[in-house]
Amino acid sequence: MRYKKHKYFVAGRINLIQRSKIRELFERASKMQNVISLGIGEPDFETPQNIKEAAKRALDEGWTHYTPNAGIPELREAVSDYYKNHYGLDVPAERVIVTAGAYEATYLAFETLLEDGDEVIIPDPAFVCYVEDAKVAEAKPVRLPLKEENGFQPDPDELLELITKRTRMIVINYPNNPTGAVLDEEVARAIADIAQDYNIYILSDEPYEHFLYDGAKHIPMIRYAPDNTILANSFSKTFAMTGWRLGFAIAPEEIIRDMIKLHAYIIGNVASFVQVAGVAALREEASWKAVEEMRREYAERRKFVLEHLKEMPYITAFEPKGAFYIFANIKDTGMKSEEFAEWLLERAKVVVIPGTAFGPNGEGYIRISYATSKEKLLEAMERMKKALEEL
Repeated sequence: MRYKKHKYFVAGRINLIQRSKIRELFERASKMQNVISLGIGEPDFETPQNIKEAAKRALDEGWTHYTPNAGIPELREAVSDYYKNHYGLDVPAERVIVTAGAYEATYLAFETLLEDGDEVIIPDPAFVCYVEDAKVAEAKPVRLPLKEENGFQPDPDELLELITKRTRMIVINYPNNPTGAVLDEEVARAIADIAQDYNIYILSDEPYEHFLYDGAKHIPMIRYAPDNTILANSFSKTFAMTGWRLGFAIAPEEIIRDMIKLHAYIIGNVASFVQVAGVAALREEASWKAVEEMRREYAERRKFVLEHLKEMPYITAFEPKGAFYIFANIKDTGMKSEEFAEWLLERAKVVVIPGTAFGPNGEGYIRISYATSKEKLLEAMERMKKALEEL
């Protein structure tokens, strides 16, 4: 007896979502021999030992059960104290929700605050998840161009021109992925004023806050617009905890309550022993010593890569003040961003991310991650130079 092949139907919103170009290149490169990846944005450092030890102790002490949906009180209070000690900001623990990384924090904000017909202003270029989250929330993404001549910072006047009666949210991500730009205080204040004047939410995604160079400063957006801002943050980059899936959001208490309701039906709670490790990450001196060591190493790698890029033909680099990325202009090669990334992978076996993975305004650029060892960076730079000199 023959059976007909079953035809599967999926929700239309799933077909709206595009697969991440970053992941596509990463998976393709993983099947090739002798490839150096400067693509995926993951620290190459190990999680600090004191954090790992805290997780082991937590398991031995029985932290293997459900926790409150919003997170254990100890971690919410540790986040509150962190913002008090580092930035002098008063963030009540009741305004904190513990999430499965900043990814979930961002998703919760979009799903809680946006609905069909709403508009959300998203920078271009910007990290890949914002546009896809907007689509799932049935909101309309409106792209705000970021220009190299403006230091890849939003132009408040251009932002104003994009606001309509349907505008509900503005997305801000500084230190920025993919450009490495840091937000100037006057620009941050201007965005805050606009949000408050037009009663618009700001989603401020700040996972790279501790990786700053050349005297650059970071100030959380909640300082400027505390009643309009949903701040998303993560342990992934700061403490090299990408695989732990630990983050948090800060928002006005009534918004946090609604985010908790949705969070409860998505994952229930972040793994209990991981939350205990998060307390150690924020409260123990050993963690912060490790963070500073990572920052110094990134600073050296940043300088190293910038110096090598200056020696290459057809490529110029925007000098980043934050994160661990360099956004390099490759327009003089005559190739489009995706074409260049494919060419470099085939010719030099080096993975870089095409700027268009982050939005149409990223055309003509590539993102280079220097979150890898100096030995690999040196080899990658030599391969890139050789390939470009033969172009």
